[in-house]
Amino acid sequence: MDTDFAGRNVFVTGGHGALGEAVVKLLRERGATVNAPAKHELDLTDEAAVTRAYAALPSLWASVHLAGGFAAAPLLDTTLAAFRAQHEINGQTCFLCCREAARAMKGRGGRIVNVASRPAVVPVAGIVAYATSKAVVAALTQHLAVELRDEDILVNAVLPSIIDTEANRRAMPKADHSAWPKTGEIARVIAWLASPVQTLTSGALVPVYGRS
Repeated sequence: MDTDFAGRNVFVTGGHGALGEAVVKLLRERGATVNAPAKHELDLTDEAAVTRAYAALPSLWASVHLAGGFAAAPLLDTTLAAFRAQHEINGQTCFLCCREAARAMKGRGGRIVNVASRPAVVPVAGIVAYATSKAVVAALTQHLAVELRDEDILVNAVLPSIIDTEANRRAMPKADHSAWPKTGEIARVIAWLASPVQTLTSGALVPVYGRS
């Protein structure tokens, strides 16, 4: 597993966040050449910019989509603008990256790994905009797994619960942080799904809940 990605190029969005840093570090340790543009370098909501970014990549093996955002509000306090914003930053950015990754991998095969969320499949009150935007990611993953099957492009997603990060600990100081999944643990699942030795699984929504 240490040399799974030797000589392979991997594109990672959100690579400078807490989970992103863990994923990028692990992929590089396993031999990957990782391109992880910062937010100011690539606006993932800009269709033309995303298309240009993927077109400029060398031969692409895997694309890992970690970028996104979170907002919480009860239904009656959720504006249409807030709903649209969550769907843009989570659902639409994932769609654009999946589309351009598939274009880049066409004829060669590859791996796409998305990050949805536990609330996409296990309803939670008070986060309707976020949860439904992540449900888009989950549905997109499963549909693309079927559409891209004959191209030998495997598409999967992980579904974290609350991730153990400094920001989440500050936001929820009284929670049982030991029950939360760790970034390194989730990174190992993502690396497996993106690996060339993973040849069977596509269309999976993989729970990475920890004990929470």
